[in-house]
Amino acid sequence: MSHLGFSFSDTIAGYVSNFDSHKGDFGTFDLTTSDGRNFSVALTSMTSAELVRNLEEPYYDCTVQMKSMLVPNRYLFAYGIFYPEADQYKFEAKHIVFLGRTESEYFFEKPNWWVNQIRSLANFYLKSQFDDGEIDYRKYRTDLSLVGAKEKTNRQETDTISRLVYGFATAYMMTGDDRYLEAAEKGTEYLRQHMRFLDEGEGICYWYHAIDVQADGSEQKIFSSEFGDDYDAIPAYEQIYALAGPTQTYRITGDRQIMNDIELTVNLFNRYFLDQTDKGGFFSHIDPITLSPYSESLGHNRAKKNWNSVGDHAPAYLINLWLATGQDEYADLLEYTFDTIEKRFPDYEHSPFVQERFYQDWSYDTTWGWQQNRAVIGHNLKIAWNLMRMHHLRPKENYAALAEKIAKMMPAVGSDQQRGGWYDVVERVLQPGEEIYRHVWHDRKAWWQQEQAILAYLILAGSLGNQEYQRLARESAAFYNSFFLDTEVGGVYFNVLANGLPYLLGKTERGKGSHSMSGYHSFELAYLATVYTNLLVNKQPMDLYFKPKPGGFKDDILRVAPDILPPGSVRIGEVWIDGRSHFDFDANSLTVKLPPSQNDLKVRVRLLPTQVSFNATLLEVTGGTAKISLTGVLDASAVPGFQEELEKVKTQPVKQLVFLLHNLKCISSAGVRSLIFAKQKLGADVHIYIVGAPEHVLHFLKMSSFCEGITVLEQYEAIEMANV
Repeated sequence: MSHLGFSFSDTIAGYVSNFDSHKGDFGTFDLTTSDGRNFSVALTSMTSAELVRNLEEPYYDCTVQMKSMLVPNRYLFAYGIFYPEADQYKFEAKHIVFLGRTESEYFFEKPNWWVNQIRSLANFYLKSQFDDGEIDYRKYRTDLSLVGAKEKTNRQETDTISRLVYGFATAYMMTGDDRYLEAAEKGTEYLRQHMRFLDEGEGICYWYHAIDVQADGSEQKIFSSEFGDDYDAIPAYEQIYALAGPTQTYRITGDRQIMNDIELTVNLFNRYFLDQTDKGGFFSHIDPITLSPYSESLGHNRAKKNWNSVGDHAPAYLINLWLATGQDEYADLLEYTFDTIEKRFPDYEHSPFVQERFYQDWSYDTTWGWQQNRAVIGHNLKIAWNLMRMHHLRPKENYAALAEKIAKMMPAVGSDQQRGGWYDVVERVLQPGEEIYRHVWHDRKAWWQQEQAILAYLILAGSLGNQEYQRLARESAAFYNSFFLDTEVGGVYFNVLANGLPYLLGKTERGKGSHSMSGYHSFELAYLATVYTNLLVNKQPMDLYFKPKPGGFKDDILRVAPDILPPGSVRIGEVWIDGRSHFDFDANSLTVKLPPSQNDLKVRVRLLPTQVSFNATLLEVTGGTAKISLTGVLDASAVPGFQEELEKVKTQPVKQLVFLLHNLKCISSAGVRSLIFAKQKLGADVHIYIVGAPEHVLHFLKMSSFCEGITVLEQYEAIEMANV
């Protein structure tokens, strides 16, 4: 069929090349897709436009400004209708999504975009699971509807609780909101008390698949998996993800009970899942009674290995465990898994996609279940992302080479280069006459696979300075933020159609909670997108929060590296413990020496790219007193960032404004003028304090007469004493 002969709706993503206001009834613009194809897009009397918006943000209508915004090089999404006309198709746009106010602005690259998103996600799950009341995991349910309501089931799956715990812990790291840490710690304790099988005789720990909470409060333990692919077995990935939440919580608190559970579960992996023969790798399943991977009861999972059993260790818990401890044994285990991936998974003589399922001897299993000889796009991207992380820890040319090979091959075979976004499962091999790798079930797009693309290309862009990778990361993040965020009720959609509209037909896809979805991928994306965008790509600072328990971390050393980043790319700028400046830290090794304490300490750490020149941060507003820390060089180029932070103060009833200048290296005339102007705008009712200014900075401030009418102090405690 050469001509379809009917209209259909679709989405086009691309870059504006030109706009002709006189072409057509309402103007027409040309759009070039990511792979270089050109479309002519006609506006109509009913074409509307909006700016991309984050969760909990209002609709930003820009229909009136639409034509003036259609400038060259602007990336946008146009949803509309193709009409057949004269053996061709005419495309008329009905709705346009802009990614920023200017062609070079992308809202999701602002320093706080993902921070605000993770806060909204955390609040959504607090409300859905606990009704915004007491955080009691007896109320938790695995299945949630589209609006976050609990489905009629009494099932609590271990992995979904752990994934949600990961989300809450990560939200605390990014915001310092104690509610999120409370949810993470209570969830971790609930897992320990209800889902853990502690075998002290064997020196191992493993985790139940789930429990069913009965009406009378009693529990029915579900030991082996009841998920179809893994029925009556203990799958490696379930044990792996049982550690995701507790490990992230351990990074924050240093809770030794958590560490004990982690160590015993790692013992389980090494003793029962690890192939002790010269073949190596980890088995995908073991028998629940014998703990053997060779049991006949395992059926099609007997003596098998797969992506999950080898590759999921790293992102789910092992990288975070190494970040928290710095121990060589975990770095060694990471290296072992990545050496295995690099050696066993590529199959580029036959396909642009890696192999994912294997027999014990690493021969390819192309007959297993639904997968057959098929590829999951997200797993390829996940390998590229995590290989770059490992390359930063223990550099190997093969790691970086494979990561880049995947990154260069995937767009043409795994992405949607007309509409944006990334596909799901495809056939690994083209059949005779085929030009496009066939979709196995559908051409819909899953939220977690967008995450893998965004993070893979962000870390490649930030590590290698490659503009093509940055473009791909930006386009991937644009699709995710434009179409996956449920801005009406919260959370993210499981799947969207190829054109970006929510897919709500399947039971799983209609939910915000299921065996497959909880608080992991969307939270991990928000966290690491902030890390890579701020610290590596845009050279902006970011803050992390921790709350160590007394004596929790070895030698009272808190490790605060946000991820495994290029060596020397990030340093500590400032540290505050319980709201006070703390100076006992190693900026380059990213460690903080904790002071003796009988209580949990709230630690806030400012991380800076090594190239950053200035940073202003509103630390807190408490009791009418606002504190802003200034770091680096306050010159003309730094004034916009300084003013942006001051705007946050103006929205609150403040009587005292404290500038903490201990780490302000230099201030220019433009910087002084910005202080003077800020003082004027705040008015006489706001008293200003300058604290800890270096002598040369203070001298310059005095020469400008700025210090008249303000209070200059060496230490902040003097303010507190004066107010007693």
